[in-house]
Amino acid sequence: MQTENYRNWLTAQNYQGGTVTAQMHRAGRVEEHYGDLDKLYAEDRLEGVVRALTYTTQDRRNNRPNETKIPFEGNVYNNLASYRDAVRRYRRFLENDAENFEPEDVAVVDIPEPEVQPQTIGLEKDLQAAVRKNIDQIEQGLRITDNGRERSVETGYIDITAVDSDSTPVVIELKTGVAGQRAVAQILSYIGSVMEEEGTDRVRGILIASEFDRRARAAAKVVPNLTLMRYQFSFQFFPE
Repeated sequence: MQTENYRNWLTAQNYQGGTVTAQMHRAGRVEEHYGDLDKLYAEDRLEGVVRALTYTTQDRRNNRPNETKIPFEGNVYNNLASYRDAVRRYRRFLENDAENFEPEDVAVVDIPEPEVQPQTIGLEKDLQAAVRKNIDQIEQGLRITDNGRERSVETGYIDITAVDSDSTPVVIELKTGVAGQRAVAQILSYIGSVMEEEGTDRVRGILIASEFDRRARAAAKVVPNLTLMRYQFSFQFFPE
């Protein structure tokens, strides 16, 4: 594992010190019991390790014991979820060219109510912060359940995870520009992952973008549990 590079990358993502330490520790524990993460990534992008650490909601209902190589005490479902998240996060680091990474974090600005011509947002983290702050504008009764962090699932990282007023899980995916057919496929893969992890077919999706091309609109029409929403963001400027 590229310890120092990974630590620097985590710090550059604006994670708090405790989170950085926890992610380093979990990745180190996986490596201790499964082998060098860099070599495993070269073999199959760490898919084998992720599969070995998979523990579903049905497994939890069946009280399946910890059958992985990592010994621990406590809740099996939660512990293995944290180790899977650590492996996927390290994979994300490797796939972002760790030796020449660009810091992803940006300052979140407080933007006043719009009175001028709307403009699209250029940075996804600003959009995510705005949606989290104003989740009721997306849909009344939505409640965020991911503790302010992107949820790691088998198919990637979900921007925002919530439940609606009927306690149905809701996957929210954000695109800062025009969303196409690929964006629809991406959120559908996230919905499928949550269905598998939660052991339910009642999972919804909300795809938010500045605009949708005709292929995205056509694809969404045949998915009853997927909603497309356009955003607008405006700026005001005041002389000092």
